[in-house]
Amino acid sequence: MTGKVLVVGAGVVGLSIALEVQSRGLSVRVIDRTGPAAGASAGNAGAFAFADILPLASPRIMRQAPKWLLDPLGPLSIPLGYAPRILPWMWRFWRASRPSQVAASTAAQTALMNHAQGTLDRFLMRAGASNMLRREGQLQVYEGLDQFEASLDGWRAREAGGVEFSHLTGDDLAKMQPGLSPRFTHGTFTPGWATIDDPKVYVQALADKFVAGGGEIIIADAEALTATGLRTSTGDLAGRVVIAAGAHSHHLTRTAGVRIPLETERGYNTTLPHGGFDLRQHITFPAHGFVVSKLAGKLRVGGAVELGGLTAPPNYKRADAMLRKAADFLPGLVTTGGTQWMGFRPSLPDSLPAIGALPGRPDVICAFGHGHLGLTQSTATAAIVADLLTGKAPGIDMTPFTPARFMRQS
Repeated sequence: MTGKVLVVGAGVVGLSIALEVQSRGLSVRVIDRTGPAAGASAGNAGAFAFADILPLASPRIMRQAPKWLLDPLGPLSIPLGYAPRILPWMWRFWRASRPSQVAASTAAQTALMNHAQGTLDRFLMRAGASNMLRREGQLQVYEGLDQFEASLDGWRAREAGGVEFSHLTGDDLAKMQPGLSPRFTHGTFTPGWATIDDPKVYVQALADKFVAGGGEIIIADAEALTATGLRTSTGDLAGRVVIAAGAHSHHLTRTAGVRIPLETERGYNTTLPHGGFDLRQHITFPAHGFVVSKLAGKLRVGGAVELGGLTAPPNYKRADAMLRKAADFLPGLVTTGGTQWMGFRPSLPDSLPAIGALPGRPDVICAFGHGHLGLTQSTATAAIVADLLTGKAPGIDMTPFTPARFMRQS
């Protein structure tokens, strides 16, 4: 197959796709409203979270959600003014939390994660970014036996999916992460977790490599799909289109008459100078919905889910709340001198990305909706999209990820 490829989105997914497609010999242009690494790709936790195979939509979350929603600064929040708009998405989310769908989503996510792990090293080597990756693992911690036991069903599902982990208590936990508050009595370590030094620097490196290879990045608004390609704010472009515009992607699919239930998880964080705490690996506090990650010379405290759309102003009280908790959980953490950030995660109700042809438009490929896992799944998504564009069968069953799955739901 020949012809130009137009990739909409210069985040980690879009630029990974652009590099991979370019390596297959196709001519690629990337279109983005602001340029590389300007959105969620700039401020995420920097994790290749290969152990995160469990969908957000699940009976466990449905049980916890009412309590969380009562706390406006808690792990899950829906601003009152946005609640009526999100009801259709929440209904789909509820349907996706049925045990049969959770099992199917977990199996699909496991396959995509395995593909991501299998493509990562080769991709990083080709991009000249292997030196940016650290394999230090991840530690999830629990306050008491009840919290730990409540997590075990999830760990059994991960074990069935081939995820390596080990449970820790007492001295073993303290040795794994010195300085952790004694309120955390149990933990689970996943060695397969990896971290990039700085996600913004990484994505910019992908952009530089792409341009050095003859690619072009066009700063423009992608306004609508056309019969031959894409209409932008700077003119029409011809070619096959890949939509990888993160939380903005559904606006483009609607121009072709296809409505995909993409929502925006607004994530918050604070990036601190590194010297304040000896963090040995990425730490997740699952009961509180946030993480502390170690980047190059910095610490990043962030997470939580605010389902609030794309237009409301940031509520940085959420970042403040996580930072206060982090100071309690990691005594000795210096919380001054930080920089706050808010970004948009693209979330679909079944926690699986939409990857594949847009219904009715075989010349348009969707590659969005990765939620918290855009960086993690970026190299797998890139390989799959490149396969689809070159007529090669992808390495995994793509049925669970088809954008058409939402057209089949009543």
